[in-house]
Amino acid sequence: MATDTSKAKKSSKAAAAAGEGSKLRIRIRAYEHKILDASIKQIMDTALRYEAKVIGPVPLPTEIKKYTVNRAAFVHKDAREQFEMRVHKRVIDILNPEPKVVEALTNLSLPSGVNIDVKMS
Repeated sequence: MATDTSKAKKSSKAAAAAGEGSKLRIRIRAYEHKILDASIKQIMDTALRYEAKVIGPVPLPTEIKKYTVNRAAFVHKDAREQFEMRVHKRVIDILNPEPKVVEALTNLSLPSGVNIDVKMS
């Protein structure tokens, strides 16, 4: 019995790997979450218009960079200000993208302040 289930698992993994083909992974980063959500909606609408199978958007952990600065120039060491920059991130996977989908995504005009990394695997 145990060998039958292990064979079934291996065959399902092999079928999933063979049927998957290529995958387009889009990582989107922005300082403002509203602009990020608007650009994700634009990408999702474009992908769904061409009937591509989309997984996501998956929210990734927000990267927070903190900076501490002295308020005074010389004597007052205790007087400090703290600033932080938040980088919001999302991931979208498009399975088996057709050339029409890739062309439509490259022609998208997204707002400034949005950084996009596209990887094909």
